[in-house]
Amino acid sequence: MFSLDDGQRLADRLIDLRHALHREPELGLETPLTQAKVLAALDGLPLEIVTGKALTSVTAVLRGGRPGPAVLLRGDMDALPVQEETDLPYASRQPGRMHACGHDIHTAALAGAAHLLAERRNELAGDVVFMFQPGEEGPGGARVMVGEGVLDAAGDRVVAAYALHVASAGIPRGVVATRAGAILSACDAATVTVTGKGGHGSMPHMAADPIVAMCEMVTTLQTMVTRSIDAFDPAVISVGSIHAGSAGNVIPGSGHFAATIRSFSAATHRAIREGFERVVRGIAAAHGVQADLDYREQYPVTVNDAAEVAFALRAAAGLVGAQLAIDMPRPLAASDDFAFVLEKVPGAYLNVGATPPGLDSGTAAINHSPRAVFDDSSVPFGAVLLAELAARRLSQM
Repeated sequence: MFSLDDGQRLADRLIDLRHALHREPELGLETPLTQAKVLAALDGLPLEIVTGKALTSVTAVLRGGRPGPAVLLRGDMDALPVQEETDLPYASRQPGRMHACGHDIHTAALAGAAHLLAERRNELAGDVVFMFQPGEEGPGGARVMVGEGVLDAAGDRVVAAYALHVASAGIPRGVVATRAGAILSACDAATVTVTGKGGHGSMPHMAADPIVAMCEMVTTLQTMVTRSIDAFDPAVISVGSIHAGSAGNVIPGSGHFAATIRSFSAATHRAIREGFERVVRGIAAAHGVQADLDYREQYPVTVNDAAEVAFALRAAAGLVGAQLAIDMPRPLAASDDFAFVLEKVPGAYLNVGATPPGLDSGTAAINHSPRAVFDDSSVPFGAVLLAELAARRLSQM
């Protein structure tokens, strides 16, 4: 139904929107400036629009000209707490905030898809739900929107859902890559506070040293993964923060460390949590210290439906050619709260290479880097890809 030329007709307008979003990034569930820009971009289109109650989301429904089911397209809107280190003319004006993961592109592309589909609404055999979602980077805005009814916004439950995610590196520019089954890992976060008994460094027998206990916990967690988890259903535990003490000759009374935990199946997700708790509590008991564990399950595994992936790759191949529509051999250890949508309805999450010309996708700064940059051409391309997925899917019913 659509071609890349359709995106080029809107390119200047959509890229301007992307730049405006990039200059004013917002964090978490409250993104009022972004919400206002989205509403302005959708103004005049024949959409039924509802804004969120517990977050600054935008849900827009386009009614097709013929009866049929509904499909959903998602674009996440929030940025990261990162100080931008690019020299882009539209670089962030908000200190300590940056669209380092390309969500400005996702938002602008989804707005473009709304325009393209609205132009041909009479040809659509069903409805399209546009899900503009804040809070992907941690707070879980998708879960909140699902709770507020986004999947039923058109009346009946949507029959399929699609989202794309741009990559500043790792995937060649213009490539669309996805896979059936697990495509992204589950993500958990754990903070462990170990309380012992402080004392003089020369007399450790008079203290209960939390540092020694924490160090053993960190190393044993790595061994636990390799000895308790199936190598063909892997997990990752990375301790990214550890703090204790203030002087070399003082044993502190307490310390803490924080970790991220990734897994790729429900079974391993359960097993890694059980193992984490067992290691922490067992080592604490052995050292005579107390361990307080705050373990938070953040996002589940993002699981693509096999039939929807096959369909999405055919649709992408129709736009870019089969050589650029790739079936990924393995999932990524990143996470996304689109998983909460795919738990409820079948769908597909697609990665799109967006390394700018002149940079090597193998060495360019990756997503979340303060130096990450994304090709502007991915905005109109993303708009066409999303619109094509929705239109084609409705035409199959």
